[in-house]
Amino acid sequence: MGAKPQTEWQHITFTLPRELCLILQDNRHLLGDLSRLAAQVILKVAKKKGVTPGIFTALHTFGRDLKWNVHVHLSTTRGGLCADQTTWQSLYFAKHSLMPMWRYEIINLLRNAYETLTLPPTLSTYTLWNRWLDQHYQKPWIVHLAKASKNHQKNVNYLGRYIKRPPLALSRLAHYDGHCVIFNYLDHNTKTHRRFECTAEDFMTRLTQHIPEKGFRLIRYYGFLANRVRGKLLPKVYRLLDQPEKNAQPLHWPELLK
Repeated sequence: MGAKPQTEWQHITFTLPRELCLILQDNRHLLGDLSRLAAQVILKVAKKKGVTPGIFTALHTFGRDLKWNVHVHLSTTRGGLCADQTTWQSLYFAKHSLMPMWRYEIINLLRNAYETLTLPPTLSTYTLWNRWLDQHYQKPWIVHLAKASKNHQKNVNYLGRYIKRPPLALSRLAHYDGHCVIFNYLDHNTKTHRRFECTAEDFMTRLTQHIPEKGFRLIRYYGFLANRVRGKLLPKVYRLLDQPEKNAQPLHWPELLK
């Protein structure tokens, strides 16, 4: 497949509380479930309206300051194929409905994974673990919905920022003398640019923790972009959107940026 369908897209960021991110740092085998669960939230909303959208996700484990900060960037079409695949139907996503659905999926994942987890002594029993999860289930989480856009170039630029983004761009490195490293980052809390200074050893520790396991897929596809149905559904999508039909070859993320 060449470029993604040119239609209205919405970019959504699913985040987790800091405490849960740290649990995942010691239990990286669960990282592969996060993109699936984020997509599942969108697919459940769409299914209620009998619609199949196109979705792709990018998992990030890093924040601007290279701390461990797990979150899922998800992009979805604001419409999709209706149940009989003969019309294109619009979709709407609301933060107030997505957030509790996402929170439920993650808490349920962690609750069911108890037997496989490495946990601190304070959470070592199933009772303590469940009580701790219940506390986080009662709190609001952050799910950010960017404004939906039909502007193809704007969508491409947005996707490029997070799909191709490394944990730290070389342009952000301000100083290195063999012992000390200084890099710039944007503090999202204060909306100001700050400098972070650390030893070379600490810098490498911060950086290498974000290297994924061998074979781990950071970019994943769902809905009518899913591998098993793309060849069948994409031609229908292009026809309904009155766009030139692309050859439905295996999808690679650089093609989404064309």
